[in-house]
Amino acid sequence: MNESRILACIDGSAASEAVCDYAAWASLRLAAPLALLHVLEPVAGSAPADLSGSIGLGSRELLLNELAELDERRARLLREQGKLMLDAACERVRADGVAEPLLRQRHGRLVDTLQELESEVRLLVMGRQGEACSSAASQVGSQLESVIRTLHRPVLVTTGTYRAPQRVLVAFDNSPSVRKGLDVLLQSPLLRGLSIHLLMVGADTADSREAIEAARRQLHEAGFDAGADIRAGDVQDVLLGCRRELDADLIVMGAYGHSRIRQFLVGSTTTAMLQRTDCPLLLLR
Repeated sequence: MNESRILACIDGSAASEAVCDYAAWASLRLAAPLALLHVLEPVAGSAPADLSGSIGLGSRELLLNELAELDERRARLLREQGKLMLDAACERVRADGVAEPLLRQRHGRLVDTLQELESEVRLLVMGRQGEACSSAASQVGSQLESVIRTLHRPVLVTTGTYRAPQRVLVAFDNSPSVRKGLDVLLQSPLLRGLSIHLLMVGADTADSREAIEAARRQLHEAGFDAGADIRAGDVQDVLLGCRRELDADLIVMGAYGHSRIRQFLVGSTTTAMLQRTDCPLLLLR
């Protein structure tokens, strides 16, 4: 991968279909190539046990050989299963209109693999739940938070089934990361032509009103149909309530912060939104 791509993480979970569809949508909107990635992670408990002294020497050697053969066979089956997943994902994004997706299968930890590829990623697309996650609809996959905290790239987290975004809710807190994210979105075709609504949660002060109105004007001058609102209350409740009122298809917000205080405040909001959201989140870094 030697150019900026949309990178979609594929596994055996039910979320992979939506991941494919949203990744294809982003690829077509941005006119950016799409790569489908499946990572074969080390299987917990696959290391052979130390059997020295527990059985006879000859029997131990035979058993260890058999265990090694079993591990090799399992690894081969997992590789084949991963290839089948990638082939199915490839067919799906082709049906969505992506002509030549790149298929990649890697060995190792997902977070490490994504760090290696980070410089080549324009947007990462992942499902809220991976294949190791339980069936609880709101449960966040075990690796998702680690990926979001580690990578410094926008992450689109999918939920449920695909619905082409038409109305976008932006959680605006006037932070540097969100202002920078807005500047990037203004230059990007990703949300071009979509209805944008800025929402600030907190007291409706003169400074807050000035900041959100300046952002709304910036969007309007760039050709966006943009609205703005300030509401008091619990951040997650207000965001999700407004999303339902607007029937928004996508929520855009800043991800985990860098300073300790901001990381505590914004980080807890990010985690709560990942757990509670009923539509995809585009997390800006």
